[in-house]
Amino acid sequence: MARTFAIQSYIGVNMTDIDRPFNITLALVCKLIAEQFPEFAHLNIQPVKIQGHDNRTFRLGPDMLVRMPTEESYALKVPKEQVLLPQLKPHLSVPIPIPLKMGSPSKDFPFPFSIYKWLKGESVNSLDLNAHSLESIALELAQFLKELQSIDTVEGPAPGLHNWYRGEHISVYDEGARTQIAQLDGVIDSNKALKLWDAASQTKWSNDSVWIHGDFATGNILMHNGKLSGIIDFGGLGIGDPACDLVIAWTFLKGKSRKMFIEKMSLDADTWLRAKAWALWKATFELCNSQDKADAYALKQEQLIRNLLEEKV
Repeated sequence: MARTFAIQSYIGVNMTDIDRPFNITLALVCKLIAEQFPEFAHLNIQPVKIQGHDNRTFRLGPDMLVRMPTEESYALKVPKEQVLLPQLKPHLSVPIPIPLKMGSPSKDFPFPFSIYKWLKGESVNSLDLNAHSLESIALELAQFLKELQSIDTVEGPAPGLHNWYRGEHISVYDEGARTQIAQLDGVIDSNKALKLWDAASQTKWSNDSVWIHGDFATGNILMHNGKLSGIIDFGGLGIGDPACDLVIAWTFLKGKSRKMFIEKMSLDADTWLRAKAWALWKATFELCNSQDKADAYALKQEQLIRNLLEEKV
């Protein structure tokens, strides 16, 4: 059984009252590195091409990166990763980020930040994978999650604000899900959507809590030379219900690769139902917040919802 402990036990930093995205520039990162890590000041620093929402990432020399949280809530994840990733790494066969240094809040930047070793690979959301590649990586992803879920000697945090309640029961987002489904009436089959949500809400994870990644999405999955080469961005780490990590079955996999992933995971039907509910909540959230319901991204979310409502596990 994975052991839990209070998130406060390792946060250990004074946060600010900033509740808006912080403007992170190349000049700021260069200044922080020069001041706090002068041994790296001579290295070239450049922003990566594809940036995430929670953090801004910069290459530091040939084999390191700097991750800068954009808001206070994302900064909560920094010390958590610093403490936990080195403990989890020995249990995993897939490379994960290794924290090398942690920067301190300062007058120029109010949050802690991390320096990591660079991992080879490209995010799968930037690749065009054929059916064979999807089937291969489906099995590798399932193996990674099974390894992660089997770790029972490392203490970690229960779901909370630090990981946006990933690993908690889906009812934590009940109000939001119902509001989103109602707003999309006529765009999606709201009756089927509510039926799925209600059915999933009646189930729960009755086994011991397990480790979850918390943001098991295509942008955090790396491939190199046709193989899974790394899993990154562990800010959503926690211990709880694994259903939230299974949404990748619908957001990335399809057809035979989806079936292979589901079979490899060997989980009960109720867990897959909650996984579909997690995917439904996120897809309806994204669709509700799309200004143009006819653009490519919105149509992708609409198709994802349709798949969730029509397909049976």
